[in-house]
Amino acid sequence: MEFTSRVALVTGAGSGIGRASALKLGASGAVVGILGHTLDELQKTAGDIEAAGGRAIVLKADIGDEASMRKAVDHLVQVAGRLDIVIANAGINGVWAPIDDLKPHEWDQTVRVNLRGTYLTLHASVPHLKRQGGSVVVVSSINGNRTFNTPGATAYVATKAAQVAIVQQLALELGKFGVRVNAVCPGAIETNINDNTTIREASETAVPVEFPAGDIPITGGKAGRSEDVASVVLFLASDQSRHVTGTPIYVDGGQGLLR
Repeated sequence: MEFTSRVALVTGAGSGIGRASALKLGASGAVVGILGHTLDELQKTAGDIEAAGGRAIVLKADIGDEASMRKAVDHLVQVAGRLDIVIANAGINGVWAPIDDLKPHEWDQTVRVNLRGTYLTLHASVPHLKRQGGSVVVVSSINGNRTFNTPGATAYVATKAAQVAIVQQLALELGKFGVRVNAVCPGAIETNINDNTTIREASETAVPVEFPAGDIPITGGKAGRSEDVASVVLFLASDQSRHVTGTPIYVDGGQGLLR
């Protein structure tokens, strides 16, 4: 129970990597603030944490709205007494389309969730982390950092590259407060993120690359699981990684090495 007496915030905790991370943190003793915009998903995650003997605090919030995020984080700290760990996971694929077809409002929506949402999560939570130190883990992607072959994903890769830049900048800025900041960069993972993806005219932006049989070497082509990423998140959130900061860790089964 390494995280006993620790309080964690996990955004996008209703499904996928966020849910898997929240479950692992809860099982390891942390009080987990699970934040998202879909209440029934959050309640399911909370129920599973509590059924395993953990404690969860449901935080319904709009990741891109300052007042909503500040209220949620302040409520978590008021109820739990502190904040030690922040998992900035919430994100969308958004619209993937040729740059001349990608509409400004579509670009803005991806940036609002992925980048503004990351900023607001840290903006609201860092003052609490500074009190005693802690760990921030940002869930980025191999896209925009290791690979650039997702057709039409300009807005998405821009936000994912920016997240890693934020991590590296803040690792230096917050180090004097005992706050570590790292990123995980997943490859193909079995989640429901494709439910919020719109792809238009993919043939116009397709990258002509030949892949060997099974383009994820370690699994023979099969996508990884959310739990695979959550295990790395747990490591980065823990004292086991006390000398690791400003580091993106790729969780892609070697996928990015082929591209």
